[in-house]
Amino acid sequence: MPRIILLIAIIVTLTILIRRAQRQPPHKRRGAYLQIMLGSAVIGVIILTLMGKMHWVGAALTGLLVLARQMLPLLIRFLPMLGSLRSQPASGGSKQSEVSTRILRMTLDHDSGDLTGEVLEGPYKDWLLDQLDRSQLDELMAFCQQEDSDSAQLLVGYLEQRFPGAQGQEDRGEAHTPGSTSELTRSEALAVLGLSEDASQEDIVAAHRTLIQKLHPDRGGNDYLAAKINEAKDFLLD
Repeated sequence: MPRIILLIAIIVTLTILIRRAQRQPPHKRRGAYLQIMLGSAVIGVIILTLMGKMHWVGAALTGLLVLARQMLPLLIRFLPMLGSLRSQPASGGSKQSEVSTRILRMTLDHDSGDLTGEVLEGPYKDWLLDQLDRSQLDELMAFCQQEDSDSAQLLVGYLEQRFPGAQGQEDRGEAHTPGSTSELTRSEALAVLGLSEDASQEDIVAAHRTLIQKLHPDRGGNDYLAAKINEAKDFLLD
């Protein structure tokens, strides 16, 4: 009887964890499933060891492997040398600009002009915009219009690029929410222009010129993104 109860408890727990993993954004599901597999392996080893079906050495080795897998991200984060290698971009990599609002974080590739984004708040929190279909993006737009006009205008630029020629996109970001605008900080302004802390005035002017060209409406840009670029340049040169 105790074994049956334990088996039922394990099945119920696994079902809950799997359903929770299925609700994760697609790019996070693999990690969630891996955590479930590792946890299941640990539980299985413990049960087999208690039942005398596995030698304690095998159980210890399994535990060490799981612990090493869990500790690897922390080791990379806290070891400066490994952390710098991890975060160092590949040589010749493209520069990127980042614009954040309350609901969205959008990235512009300087070479291609492509926009990518991540949802920071709302019904699709932690989802990447590329993972959302049109109906989901429309739902996100409605949420942005209600909660934060800056996010709505930022999302318009993404929609114009991903769905060129679609009707009514220009009007979707027009609604304004009181108090939705925010002042830039220096780090945010540098991120908008894709520059580092040691950027010179010449670097700022050059980055601004390049980005304004990329943000022409014919290339997938919009007025909001262009205004952010201009605001960042003015802030840094003031």
